[in-house]
Amino acid sequence: MKLARFDNDRLGVVIGTNVHDITDIQTEIRKAHPYATYADAVISALPTWRGRMEDAAKKAPGKPISSVKLLSPIARPPKNIAAPTNYAAHIAEMAKRREDGMNIGNHSPKIKEAGIFLKSNTSIVGVSEGIPIRFPERRNEHEAELVVIIGKQGTDIPIGKAMDYIAGYCLGLDMTTRGPEDRSFRKSIDGYSVLGPWFVTADEIKDPGHMPLKLDVNGEVRQDTNTSQLIYDIPKLIEFASSFYTLYPGDVYYTGTPEGVAPVKPGDTIRVVADPALGELVIKCRAHEIGKT
Repeated sequence: MKLARFDNDRLGVVIGTNVHDITDIQTEIRKAHPYATYADAVISALPTWRGRMEDAAKKAPGKPISSVKLLSPIARPPKNIAAPTNYAAHIAEMAKRREDGMNIGNHSPKIKEAGIFLKSNTSIVGVSEGIPIRFPERRNEHEAELVVIIGKQGTDIPIGKAMDYIAGYCLGLDMTTRGPEDRSFRKSIDGYSVLGPWFVTADEIKDPGHMPLKLDVNGEVRQDTNTSQLIYDIPKLIEFASSFYTLYPGDVYYTGTPEGVAPVKPGDTIRVVADPALGELVIKCRAHEIGKT
């Protein structure tokens, strides 16, 4: 099943090129969801509500996806987690930049030493919202990533059971402004965590550990890899994160970016593709307007 949030916080099931509105079910789920819980209501409810969602979608008229404004598919993620230095070729390209004198921050190239990091939840946007380039005079770069959405609560999760904790996947961009500040600070700018175009349940993705991942800017291919090249694969990432944090339904987990990260500017169009079920993430970079997100 593919779930999309669109327009004014509506929820729909994507079937083919149409989205079928099931916002009434989202309303029911949210009314029953405890206010104080650390979880996204819809993701938390998926195991018991999925059948009703699918039935409701079959009865609802379809609306072309192209006619709606797609938001982040996850409304209230408890955490926005990201893995650094998780592709060897990206580590090599960043080491070369450091040798050339570029200020890219002082971080260990080893993921175990660097640790995963957190980005602000308020930096998350969907594809219709665009990426506001806040500091155009600095180097702002794209980082294409497969994003894991956690489906149930767990801590100290053993690697052999890690995949059981995944609700599904979507595509993502971990945007960054280069500079000397803390990594999370530079990566938590408004609009610098892109998710979309929709959320896909885990059963629709045959092999997330061997998935092609490609990014182009204005039609020029810049990143092209396969998730089989991850240093910490998806089960290891979940084991690692849960050794420090309790994971909750709706946690967003960026798995790392390959080589080829490069600057973008207002007016550029970024496209990310992977497994066909995930769709195409297409988003425009735009100028930041002072006083607006």
